[in-house]
Amino acid sequence: MTSTLRNPRTSTPSTTNHFAHTLLERAHSPETAERIFAERAVQRPLLLRPSSPQLSQRALRRKAYAQRKEIAKKRDKLKPRPLSAAQKRKLGLFEIPEWQRKYAIYEPLHNLWLGYMREILGLSDGNEDAGAVKRMNVSAVGAGSMIATADMHGAILEVVRSRCVSRLGVNGIVVRDSKFVFEVITKGDAIKTIPKEHTTFRFEIPFPSQEGVETPKPLIFEIIGKQFQNRAPDRAKKNYKMHYQPDY
Repeated sequence: MTSTLRNPRTSTPSTTNHFAHTLLERAHSPETAERIFAERAVQRPLLLRPSSPQLSQRALRRKAYAQRKEIAKKRDKLKPRPLSAAQKRKLGLFEIPEWQRKYAIYEPLHNLWLGYMREILGLSDGNEDAGAVKRMNVSAVGAGSMIATADMHGAILEVVRSRCVSRLGVNGIVVRDSKFVFEVITKGDAIKTIPKEHTTFRFEIPFPSQEGVETPKPLIFEIIGKQFQNRAPDRAKKNYKMHYQPDY
């Protein structure tokens, strides 16, 4: 939008007492000064509002996306943030309440874990269908990868080797299988935290009893804690292969 300076009474450009016209008359002839003043001053367009080109469809989409993103960012700021690990420790969310630190409470969990291990190892419990696969022994090649990916919550672990002599013989039910430690509850209703590194654990899986059949000795496994330095859900997704392990 443009506008031209004109005299409202005569509808012609006004040059009376204009300092620019006076200066032009000093440098040019009256006709030249009048022409320059009319072209450069009177008829010069006056931009009342800066013009802008019409936005393309891509620019409009990007603008709408930026607006939605800004609204979502403001909405996210209103949401409560999750607690940090330090805040969770301060609130005691990782601590087991005193009234739950009873060995008898976790014995049913151990029985469930035994059934879980018998199922993944394919051991017979005398209740399978006629077409189910039954076996009374396992091999390291077949059972090693399954045990490495198993969830150890509910297992009765015993420390058989450790660089810390005071940990030898510690025995209890696993109540928390974290990345670097096993937390077990002993028969004395005490919670023990055992690091996995530089520690070897032992656990047993008894065969289910069957009528008229002598129950064989339980299966005994030893696991190297360093190889279990993953959370249980992370171990379940890994693929393990048999390889030589030095004497631990």
